[in-house]
Amino acid sequence: MPAALLYPLAALAEIAGCFAVWAWWRGASPLWLVPGLLCLAVFAGLLAMVEAGFAGRAFAAYGGIYIAASLVWMWVVEEQRPDLWDVAGAGLCVLGAGLILLAPRAG
Repeated sequence: MPAALLYPLAALAEIAGCFAVWAWWRGASPLWLVPGLLCLAVFAGLLAMVEAGFAGRAFAAYGGIYIAASLVWMWVVEEQRPDLWDVAGAGLCVLGAGLILLAPRAG
């Protein structure tokens, strides 16, 4: 599976898992932890599938996608529209992720 598909799926799983823990921490039922932990396990599995040569490079590139996906989550789930600065920052992060992942490398 290509990184262009793995990264967004991993971000969705990580954000959903962290959101479940966040909700529980703020008073939601402890049952929120069950799907939350399952989502975090799926996240780890998806991120491990990325072909990047080095884990650190895969994780660094993922960080940019995660930032953009977090703002989409904020907009869709939390109904808070990102502002211009959010969008500009996320765009820079996605460009940086692409540079890290797609740059020509010797070897």
